[in-house]
Amino acid sequence: MRADRLVSLVLLLRQRGRLSATALARELEVSTRTVLRDIEALSAAGVPVHAERGRYGGFALLPGFRTELTGLNHDEALALLVAGSRRGAQAFGLGSALASAMLKVVDALPESHRDTAAGVAERLLIDPETDLLARRLEGDDVPDPIAGEVRRAVFAGRKLRIRYAAVGRTPHWRTVDPIGLVTVREQGYLLATRSGEDRTYRLSRILAAEELAEPAERSERVDLDRAWQERGTRFRTGGDQVTVLVRVDPARREELVGTALAVLAEDAEEAEEGEEGAVDGWLRLEVTFQDARHAEWVLWKLAADAEALSPQWLRTALHERATALAARYGASTR
Repeated sequence: MRADRLVSLVLLLRQRGRLSATALARELEVSTRTVLRDIEALSAAGVPVHAERGRYGGFALLPGFRTELTGLNHDEALALLVAGSRRGAQAFGLGSALASAMLKVVDALPESHRDTAAGVAERLLIDPETDLLARRLEGDDVPDPIAGEVRRAVFAGRKLRIRYAAVGRTPHWRTVDPIGLVTVREQGYLLATRSGEDRTYRLSRILAAEELAEPAERSERVDLDRAWQERGTRFRTGGDQVTVLVRVDPARREELVGTALAVLAEDAEEAEEGEEGAVDGWLRLEVTFQDARHAEWVLWKLAADAEALSPQWLRTALHERATALAARYGASTR
């Protein structure tokens, strides 16, 4: 909401001093044009914000100016509850609310403690974007309107209509009874039931969502940790799922992991003397796919950047595909 953004703008200027329109736009996740309009609105409301010209210019508040805040809004309070994991806030679409809430928390501290808190925060880094091997840890990108609609249905206990794109299938609408939200390694999931059957939906694959007025059919209490463990066990052992041992170029790891159902084991591969086919620096993973067709499709997409080590039927299927393709393009052009 604009009111929350205006408060965040004032707090940014109070805590950081002079900031350019570009810096403010980046912090507030809006355009510079929106920032300029907000500055005008604050000036019209009597907030003493002024522009400083020059190479190092920007916007600033008159010294000593303070505001009286009405407190955290609903999403900001919720964001603080998941602030123990920055990933959780991002996965559930609460990243901007968390940033706004933390500004208000810092502003509420006594002035003597404010600098100390800022200094301590600088010495903590939680969930960096890459690991020690410089591999980027990609999180789900869930549009805020979709994440917000899903959240509201979960908290209000109402049925939810979603347009979902399952792997390898045409997206279509379905109505579910939402139970809870889970985030794992920066990936968000919706736990729900559909026609009484347990279902798990990855938030990044929800293309549209609509909270319905009808109450959801669910129990009043839930143990999400236990529900997640039970679903994970069924996920790894049920249906026509297949387990594959594969070596992959680290640059394509996220593509493989993002399409597999589960990663059961992972190790860095080191080429041993005399070991045929080993590629130093590659990764060796044991992953689960929905079925044989899913496994073949994923490994074929990775081309020469991955190799299925087992089972043998998968190696044979990929070999036959490659042979047919080579024969097609090896023929003379007509």
